[in-house]
Amino acid sequence: MGEYLLEMNGISKEFPGVKALDQVALHVRPGTVHALMGENGAGKSTLMKCLFGIYQPDSGEIKLSGQQVAIQNSRDALNLGVSMIHQELHPVPYRNVMENIWLGRFPTFGYGPFRLVNEKKMYQDTLEIFRDLDIDIDPRAQTGSLSVSKIQSLEIVKAVSFHSKVIVMDEPTSSLTGNEVEQLFTIINRLRSRGVSIIYISHKMEEILRISDDVTIMRDGKRVGTWAAGELTMDLIIKRMVGRDLTERFPERTHVPGDTLMKVESLSSANPKSFQNVSFELRKGEILGLGGLVGAQRTELVEALFGLRSVASGTVSIHGKAVRIKSPSDAKRHRIALLTEERRATGIFPVLSVYENTIIANLGRYQNRAGLLNERKGREEAQQNVEKLRTKTPSVNTQIRNLSGGNQQKVLLARWLLTEPDILLLDEPTRGIDVGAKYEIYTIIAQLAKQGKSIIMISSEMPELIGMSDRIMVMSEGRKTGIVEGGAATEQEIMRLAAQQRSVESGRVNE
Repeated sequence: MGEYLLEMNGISKEFPGVKALDQVALHVRPGTVHALMGENGAGKSTLMKCLFGIYQPDSGEIKLSGQQVAIQNSRDALNLGVSMIHQELHPVPYRNVMENIWLGRFPTFGYGPFRLVNEKKMYQDTLEIFRDLDIDIDPRAQTGSLSVSKIQSLEIVKAVSFHSKVIVMDEPTSSLTGNEVEQLFTIINRLRSRGVSIIYISHKMEEILRISDDVTIMRDGKRVGTWAAGELTMDLIIKRMVGRDLTERFPERTHVPGDTLMKVESLSSANPKSFQNVSFELRKGEILGLGGLVGAQRTELVEALFGLRSVASGTVSIHGKAVRIKSPSDAKRHRIALLTEERRATGIFPVLSVYENTIIANLGRYQNRAGLLNERKGREEAQQNVEKLRTKTPSVNTQIRNLSGGNQQKVLLARWLLTEPDILLLDEPTRGIDVGAKYEIYTIIAQLAKQGKSIIMISSEMPELIGMSDRIMVMSEGRKTGIVEGGAATEQEIMRLAAQQRSVESGRVNE
């Protein structure tokens, strides 16, 4: 084998109105973790889809172990030893673990039409890989009952079962806790020691600098360069990703919170395992951060405020008047908007255009007296929002699925701003978004607060929570464990509050 296990040379790919890849090269050494970085829309995912046979490059060549290969589809890629673990995990939930791993290639016994699945061999083969990678999962457990981290482990096992030499991991830690990230890194290190090459796509620079051997940075569909991870710093990565110095990670705070706009008192979910007895106030023009670990029930709380979840008891007051919010229609009537956590699953309508995704929450605004849609007005306002939020799109008629994650998020913000809300509930507004796009989203949020909008922002990124919030409310196991002032907040204090556990016997919060 030569110096490189994988060579991609001169890869170009064009879509209508967009040159996604322009003569890109990627060279990956055997037994290394090679990070692929760049802003949303830089071309990272398109390059990997060309490697995995989802797209066919317009030009260029791919070599594995020095031999040029033709990858027409994903089956070709898998047969050549290339696997890809996508950011969105889609196992078959009602089948067991080993069936998900060996789907489409079950071991069988018997002859001709009388062949049956050899469950014993499938179980043993699965167990063997689990032991090899030190993974503790029951091969017969139903996949739908597993955590995200364990489902991700199954995808890695599937890649290993194909004897993959190159494994692409797209944002593998976006939904993992700290401990789960450590488990993933242990598996990655084990694979690396066996000569497997990992292509690691992530926006989390701390992870990249820790786990990677080499880093390739892309910008605007071109390769900026490749460096040894040890030569890089966060500032250097940011500069090479965005093409400029990003001296401040967060915009300057110029807004001043006013009087109380919303008051929540003793709010409890109808689900006893969810949030209970939560009270807080939200001031006009305030950014209230909502911190906590996985399972803190933060998403459940904001969904209840938007009428998506049932409430057993407690009150919500807006402008000093008690309101009942039993549905999103009620929430919109009280000028509340919700930007959901999973934009692909519960935010965008992928096959609809930017224009349609922008106006869909407020169709009544564009109907004439006959109930017909005034498309001209809708397109004009969609275009105004594209310009106002600096959304990168060929036109408002482009399908939203063809936009980068950061630009999709801007369209969703525009959708809710057209409903003219007073209160914006933002659930992980920058998840899966690169550092340049994050700053743009932060700037929009800060401007909205300055205009007097009140914002509740859930974030699992501690620097974001501290850098953007006027106050931070921390939750643990469905309980509010404390509120700290944003300017005085520290990561240690937030983690201390987030890790507090409720005494089952007394129902009180203990450290």
